[in-house]
Amino acid sequence: MSEKTETTIEQAKTSSKGKDTTVGNYFVSNYPPFSSWKNEGADEFEAAIARPPSPDTPLGLYLHIPFCRKRCHFCYFRVYTDKNAAAINGYLKAAAKELELYRQQPFIGDRDLDFIYFGGGTPSYLSVDQLTQLTDDLKRTLPWDKAREVAFECEPGTLTPHKLKAIRDIGVTRLSLGIENFDDHILEINGRAHRTKEIGRAYEYARELEFPQINIDLIAGMVEETEDNWKRCIEKTLELSPDSVTIYQMEVPYNTTIYKEMREAGKLVAPVADWETKRRWVKEAFAALEAEGYTIGSAYTAVKDKTKTSFIYRDQLWAGADLLALGVASFGHIGGTHYQNQHDFEPYVNDLLDGKLPVYRGLTPSDDERLIREFILQLKLGRSSCQYFNEKFNTDVLKRFAAPLQQIKDWGFLTVEGDEIRLNRDGLLQVDRLLHEFFLPEHRNVRYA
Repeated sequence: MSEKTETTIEQAKTSSKGKDTTVGNYFVSNYPPFSSWKNEGADEFEAAIARPPSPDTPLGLYLHIPFCRKRCHFCYFRVYTDKNAAAINGYLKAAAKELELYRQQPFIGDRDLDFIYFGGGTPSYLSVDQLTQLTDDLKRTLPWDKAREVAFECEPGTLTPHKLKAIRDIGVTRLSLGIENFDDHILEINGRAHRTKEIGRAYEYARELEFPQINIDLIAGMVEETEDNWKRCIEKTLELSPDSVTIYQMEVPYNTTIYKEMREAGKLVAPVADWETKRRWVKEAFAALEAEGYTIGSAYTAVKDKTKTSFIYRDQLWAGADLLALGVASFGHIGGTHYQNQHDFEPYVNDLLDGKLPVYRGLTPSDDERLIREFILQLKLGRSSCQYFNEKFNTDVLKRFAAPLQQIKDWGFLTVEGDEIRLNRDGLLQVDRLLHEFFLPEHRNVRYA
């Protein structure tokens, strides 16, 4: 996972409980908070990769491609729009070298890669030659032939029939199109590089190549989005009939263009839809998708056929799989230890040129923190199995989390039905706010991401 900026829990609670969208991250992507990771934790990571893998722990690979045609106004990831071909080629060679260094470590053992994810930035920004060379290098070091999923993020305007065929040929099983909105004005004012015509062409090309799964991303509540626009976005999505749909609610982290403009103007409220509106829009989209036979699989996803469509990267990561993360600023998890790579371009590349792993901080969670991490992440699915956590952590989660579970139940968002803890639809649509109730006291007043 690429780097996210941080805000305080109290700020997040205030902004998400109220109507206004203010500055800060809302989405909870990990636990303990990234701000608690320390430089000295890198030593713990070195110890982790020197150990053989734990039995039955899947291994996944993430590669951050940090290049884009332009930076979206709401983007908070580590991306670059000013790198020439030589710099990009050097970066790709560095990433391939990074995997070679890891391949020499005991933690891989005899495991095959179970899942692979190309994220960004814009992986589809790469040329066909760059993409082919990169993946050939990676496969020589750690083969993909037994991977159950290879996911690849795309910006529609970067796709041609030739490039899409190359993406299909390297073994991508899930193509994820970052559409975000179907209106040219909304796309332009939010800083997106593509336009509506490019969406249609890219989707048609991808369908002709018969990718096993095509996912489209939408964002509810973008700058100047309206009720009518959102309804049209839902209608266009249903017309395309993708295999899966991922919908995020717009947030405005600190290192975004929108925030910088707010700061210069002295504004506290972001120029986007409020939280109540965004949740209602996602609720309407989910209802429309369900009416067409889709199943809601998480707080953000709907799938057309759950017997054929899955999110292995998500499900395995949320269940404690090892994630070998390559690339600048990327986050990974090996043998019970979290780590992050150098978060600037030159230090990352230079470390690898010197033959060193580019890890600069890490954290080894306690057993209780590991339990909290898996529990809150899996709650994003809308349900959690008590038996799963009892068997894996020897813990009765109904007792361990009695207070926060009761609180969320009193708010009207949660029920316990036999073995399952369930969130209703309204709870699911604001799950990232609810997850803070499970944080340890020492993490409730610190910055998180």
